[in-house]
Amino acid sequence: MSATTGVFTPKPGAAPLPRMIRAQALLETKMLLRNGEQLLLTVVIPTLLLVLFSAVDIVDTGKGKSVDFLAPGILALAVMSTAFTGQAIATGFERRYGVLKRLGASPLPRWALMTAKTCSVLVTEVLQIVLLTVVAFALGWSPHGNPVWVVLLLVLGTAAFSGLGLLMAGTLKAEATLAAANLVFLLLLVGGGVIVPLEKFPGAVQSVLQLLPISALSDGLRDVLQHGAGLPLADLGILAVWTVLGLGAAAKFFRWE
Repeated sequence: MSATTGVFTPKPGAAPLPRMIRAQALLETKMLLRNGEQLLLTVVIPTLLLVLFSAVDIVDTGKGKSVDFLAPGILALAVMSTAFTGQAIATGFERRYGVLKRLGASPLPRWALMTAKTCSVLVTEVLQIVLLTVVAFALGWSPHGNPVWVVLLLVLGTAAFSGLGLLMAGTLKAEATLAAANLVFLLLLVGGGVIVPLEKFPGAVQSVLQLLPISALSDGLRDVLQHGAGLPLADLGILAVWTVLGLGAAAKFFRWE
C-alpha cells in the first residue's frame, strides 16, 4: 500500500529572505516604539530643542528667523538620535542579553539583520519628521528647495548613522555602548552644526567638523531648505563615504555575542 502526500507534509527550510527581513523589521519597529527611553531620545528631546531655541534667542543663528536655521539641524539630530544613538544602545543590550546570539543561530544573515534594523529606523524617522515639521510650521518655518534632495540626504544620513551605530553595538560591551553613544550624541549636538553654526568655531576646527556625518547632513538640509540650493553634492559625498565605511565595518566586525 503506497503512502500519499498530505497537505500538511513538513517542508523544512528558511523562509524567503525578503520575508525574513520584513518580519524582523516589523518586530524591530514595534520594540522601538514601545520603549519609553527611546521615545524620549528620539521624539521629546529634538522637539524641545526646536521649540526652546526657536522661541528664546540663546544662540546667534545669523540673519532671518531662528527656526529657519534650526529646523534642518533638528531634523538631522532626529536622524542621528534614532539611527545612531538609539539603535546602538538597543542593539548593544540585545547582544548582552543573548537576543542576537539566538538570531545568529537563525537563517537570518548579518547583513539582513542590519537591513531590517535600518528599515525600522526609517519608519521611526518618518514619524519624527512629520512631528517636527508640524511643530516647525507652527513656529513660523518657511522651507524652500527640492524635497527630493531632502529625502536623499535623510536616507543617506540614516544609512551612515545606522552603520556607525551597529558597528559600536557589535564591538563594544553594552555599558560602554551606552556611555559612548550618549557622549557622541552630546558632542555632535554641540559641534555638528545642529544648533550652533559651524562659523562660530575656529577655522582649523571648522575644517574637521565639516567632515562629520552630522555636519554634512545638517548643512546639506540647511542649504536646501533654508537657502533653496540645488543638489548638495559635497555633503552627499561625505555621507556616502561614512555609509560605506560604517556599514562595511559593521558587516565585518559585528559580533553576535
